[in-house]
Amino acid sequence: MIPTDYVLILAAVLFTIGAAGVLVRRNALIIFMCVEMMLNSVNLTLVALADLWGNLTGQVFAFVVMAVAAVEVAVGLAIIMAIVRHKDTSNIDEINLLKG
Repeated sequence: MIPTDYVLILAAVLFTIGAAGVLVRRNALIIFMCVEMMLNSVNLTLVALADLWGNLTGQVFAFVVMAVAAVEVAVGLAIIMAIVRHKDTSNIDEINLLKG
């Protein structure tokens, strides 16, 4: 059995890496993957705390987060691919489709 403290530390490290990736990177696909890493670290936290407290509510929330993440992947990748086809770049500094 892995102690809950170790799992929470791992989740915090994963979340920090994902947040740093969102703030530092300029490629839209890399930023998208970092957001997914942050969602997975939250799922890990929810499941670890649900196991610690003996309650299934955290696992239900983790399942809902996974369902939302799957929808986000489908819609987000479609939007990113449409922008890449239109502008021939995935650099977010060069994408200005919403400017008037």
